[in-house]
Amino acid sequence: MISLANLKPAKGSVKKRKRIGRGPGSGFGKTAGRGMNGQKSRSGYSRKRGFEGGQMPLIRRIPKRGFTNIFKVTYNVVNVGDIDKSGLDELNIEVLLENRMIRDKRLRLKILGDGELSRKVKVSAHKFSKTAIEKIEKSGGEVVVLTGEEN
Repeated sequence: MISLANLKPAKGSVKKRKRIGRGPGSGFGKTAGRGMNGQKSRSGYSRKRGFEGGQMPLIRRIPKRGFTNIFKVTYNVVNVGDIDKSGLDELNIEVLLENRMIRDKRLRLKILGDGELSRKVKVSAHKFSKTAIEKIEKSGGEVVVLTGEEN
């Protein structure tokens, strides 16, 4: 019968700690597993990330190109055809998130005109393509343009 008194770890799962620098009989005496001379054998050694022994590091050898626009605005994109398939009457960021049609709540929402819309829908988004507006209004729906703060 198993009880707390006779519990043991699985065989081979517990290993003895390697005690380095404790004499020749331990197998890790003298150089303590650090080998002979060199930077790595010294105390206080630590290598910087990406250091290549004094050789010009890869990150500095590769040419740099272009720039990153810090003012770039990224959108969640939903097509009119996807709105039709969803079967929802009113769409905004929260509803689309619940129905897993968009992934990131922090991004703005843009509606594109790919696909057909066969029913009346009220859509709230930050941006619409011209064809999306045409298709939503043609089906009797309503387009609500959000400003950046409602996000």
